[in-house]
Amino acid sequence: MALDTIIRFENAGIFIQDHLVLSDVNFQVNKGEFVYLIGKVGTGKTSLIKTINAEYPLLKGEGFVSEFMLHDLKRRQVPYLRRKLGIVFQDFQLLTDRSVTENLAFVLKATGWKEKPGIDKRIGEVLERVGLGTKGYKMPNQLSGGEQQRVVIARALLNDPEIILADEPTGNLDPETSNDIMEILTGISKNGRAVVMATHNYHLIEKYPSRTLKCEKGKLV
Repeated sequence: MALDTIIRFENAGIFIQDHLVLSDVNFQVNKGEFVYLIGKVGTGKTSLIKTINAEYPLLKGEGFVSEFMLHDLKRRQVPYLRRKLGIVFQDFQLLTDRSVTENLAFVLKATGWKEKPGIDKRIGEVLERVGLGTKGYKMPNQLSGGEQQRVVIARALLNDPEIILADEPTGNLDPETSNDIMEILTGISKNGRAVVMATHNYHLIEKYPSRTLKCEKGKLV
């Protein structure tokens, strides 16, 4: 695998259980690259993202993510693979009974961070990065949709991942807020992380053009 290639699939089949959704999948993503994944609902965009993060097993062909081989992945390796990934969903999945800071601290503790000063410092850094430096004390329901999505991006950045996977991250947001989120995501890729974003918002693709992979008729083109 080339030095700067961070995701590579070769002759892969993408399955949901035993149902083949994409066949002969061949593509690669390099460090610092921003790649769109487009296609109608049900064409396999989310399934491909879930295969990259090992939520779905790779049953056919070969897949490499960071230094991990998806086609030969042991269960105990999955948490280590996922530390290389930051995931941004459309439906924020924030814990509603705790503040923004507590949401982020929960993730850090779950991934092995122990020292409170280190945890606090890292939370401060990622909130600053997404423009929410002063909002850590707020509860999710006190934030706008765009602010909640910024928290989700901050959460995705906590463990300094090599890859950000974003599944329709602007799906529930108005155009102006969507632009703000795109500015953050494209900025992340310029800092050397790969960003793979599933979307069906063609307006955003026109405004922020980048390499585009399309799922259609069971293929990735």
